[in-house]
Amino acid sequence: MGAAPSALVVLPLNRVMSGNQPAANIMDHKPLVNIMPFGVCRSLAYPATAAATAAAMGALTPMPCMPATPAPWVPGSVTVMVGNQPALNNSCKLMCAFGGVIQVVAPGQMTEMIP
Repeated sequence: MGAAPSALVVLPLNRVMSGNQPAANIMDHKPLVNIMPFGVCRSLAYPATAAATAAAMGALTPMPCMPATPAPWVPGSVTVMVGNQPALNNSCKLMCAFGGVIQVVAPGQMTEMIP
């Protein structure tokens, strides 16, 4: 429900590299650590957007995005483990508690594929 793309931040905690970059696993879902804001949020389930829309007499008023991602990415790789968790690949999805779905659009490296 965000208005702009964002970048996934993968910290080198797991000490696994893929294409000269830290490899992610399904547990890399923490807001403001791994998941950065997506511009403004258009979801009325997001309290700030709902309040601004109500104040504007029902006209949708998107507010700055603050991702709420309490659950891990799904499904994760069934064959590759990173830091004792399934590796993240470009088919994984991450649900935002306010109604959006986060997915990988550009993996950032193309030399190694994680099935």
